Amino acid sequence: MLLATSLIARLPLAALGIALLVHAQHLTGSFATGGAVTGAYAAGCGVGGPLLARLVDRGSHSVVLITSACASAVLLGLVAALPTGVAAGWLVASATMLGLLTPPIGSCVRALLPHLVANPAALRSAYALESSALELTFVFGPPLALGLGAAWSTGAALASAGVVLAGATVAFAVSPHSKRPSPRWGGTGPGCLRPPAMRVLVLTLLAIGVLFGSVEIGVVAAAAPLGGSGVAGLLLGAWGAGSLAGGLLSARRGGTQRSRGLIHLVTALALTHATLAACSTNRLALAALLVVAGATIAPTYASLHALVEHLTPPGTITEAFAWLATAIVVGESAGAAGAGMLAGRFTPAATFVLAGAAGLLAVALLAAGARSLHRALKQTYPRRTFEPTDLPSVAAA
Repeated sequence: MLLATSLIARLPLAALGIALLVHAQHLTGSFATGGAVTGAYAAGCGVGGPLLARLVDRGSHSVVLITSACASAVLLGLVAALPTGVAAGWLVASATMLGLLTPPIGSCVRALLPHLVANPAALRSAYALESSALELTFVFGPPLALGLGAAWSTGAALASAGVVLAGATVAFAVSPHSKRPSPRWGGTGPGCLRPPAMRVLVLTLLAIGVLFGSVEIGVVAAAAPLGGSGVAGLLLGAWGAGSLAGGLLSARRGGTQRSRGLIHLVTALALTHATLAACSTNRLALAALLVVAGATIAPTYASLHALVEHLTPPGTITEAFAWLATAIVVGESAGAAGAGMLAGRFTPAATFVLAGAAGLLAVALLAAGARSLHRALKQTYPRRTFEPTDLPSVAAA
């Protein structure tokens, strides 16, 4: 029930980027303004997420989540009511403030899991299930927002998103499980980014974010001569379906297995996405490879998230998850910008090459940070012995 409520709360969040873009374009007639508004929202989320998560670690889920969700709903209502021809500055400022106040519900859910699931194998499965279920919000959220905008108005879509966000977040925040304190919360020790191992994870997810941003632009660019936006939507849906299937399989097998390890998973993530360059002109082949490549996403997320509890100082776990989310957002923005330039000057295949290169950079970052990861895990589990060559096993443990 707790996961279901959090997914409903995150459903509008998965659609806000595209909904803000379409609304801004409708009001101003400019896609450039829409892109600026979406970028401002992403930047606000990148800054506000860790700050709100830090408040959660120092206080309680309920106060932070309810306050930020209600404030976000009010802002969405105000943006929805803006008149046609409004100055772009008002839209950009509103989107920035909305990003700053967006409730960090995903970070809160992941921070709760170690407290609610004691068995390590079951916890790995829980992270894999959460990562898989999250894909449903990206499968259904954007189409619902766009459909409501077409049938009613873009403002109505934003206002409805605010109502759903506030209602579901409040329901999640007042849940008895959400209100129960975790032993790792409320500490006053060092920040979550002080341990070198956490910095390794943040940099790794930054590179993985570049991969995601590159693939999104690459798919849209490749779909243009293959049928346009309709084909792009189907291809991105195949990508998400692959991630959902991979995560469910990982959860069924008890999460990321020792033999597959984190480095192995990220290597598979990089190579499968790089192979998209070979079939960027064939609709069916591209869809098939997107399913295969997508199947590596949720297991990789689950493996990374399972490490966080063991690497963060007491009292900082929610903030740590928020920093990982910020790294993904920043990486996706950078990847989208770089891929957009490549697609304009070369072919869509170049964007997939960029995605593969970013994935291999993530592998290199993990390999370079192997020693710090082992030291952190060894301190967390003093009865266990780890060897530097066992990183894939350690990452899955």
